[in-house]
Amino acid sequence: MGGARAAIHVRRGDTVEVTHGKYRGKRGKVLRVLRKEARIIVEGVAVAKRHTKPNEKMPSGGIVPKEMPFPASKAMLVCTRCGRAVRFGRQRMDDGTTVRVCRHCGELIDRA
Repeated sequence: MGGARAAIHVRRGDTVEVTHGKYRGKRGKVLRVLRKEARIIVEGVAVAKRHTKPNEKMPSGGIVPKEMPFPASKAMLVCTRCGRAVRFGRQRMDDGTTVRVCRHCGELIDRA
């Protein structure tokens, strides 16, 4: 079994909008990127209830909400300037660094 890594278009800390499925239209911050599975974990999206036994962290145990991973292909990056879910391109700057650029308004999203 090879450990091939999928190229994922979002990073931890990006704000994304879900484009398909049960959570369509929800926005949230990317908490984790699981490259091998091509999935992401987004704050407030795909929340499941986990029943936990009492332990040191939670002496009483209980039902804890937990964000579950979902396919990265079902989310689009949200532009900070125009505030909509957009595709992005990459642009090389004068100093040789690469940045992500919004395809809709041309705003720099961040350093790539």
